[in-house]
Amino acid sequence: MRLTKSTDLALRAIMRLAVAGAEPCTARQIAGEMRVQYSHLAKVAARLQHLGLIETRRGRGGGLVLTETGRTASVGQLVRELEGADEVVDCEGDTPCPLRQGCRLRMALRQAQEAFFSSLDPLTVTDLIGSPTGPVLLGLVGRAPGADR
Repeated sequence: MRLTKSTDLALRAIMRLAVAGAEPCTARQIAGEMRVQYSHLAKVAARLQHLGLIETRRGRGGGLVLTETGRTASVGQLVRELEGADEVVDCEGDTPCPLRQGCRLRMALRQAQEAFFSSLDPLTVTDLIGSPTGPVLLGLVGRAPGADR
């Protein structure tokens, strides 16, 4: 199973916000720390806000803040939501697979995908920022992009 870049960025952004606590972080700040384009992070942040995982605060001292729902969210459920319900393989696409009527692979891949999500279900965002991850994330704060090169 391979996560989309958008899901990967969403998880990293949520983890970054989790270590910030109640202190707002701007989308530009997080984009710089994660070395991604601001426009990509802004799209991800909008999606996370729509899901109720982050809130945005406007004005001076504003930014993105992780909600309590975001802090306690199941990583498995979050990945399911971000990745969508698509199957691992598209048997019905532009060129339908000739085996689709009697194929056992499709079901096996669907079960493997669910096992992947299920293995993430017990984890919360708070679990993800335990040592050593939390201190590494805090080390990114305020560092200019490319500073460790």
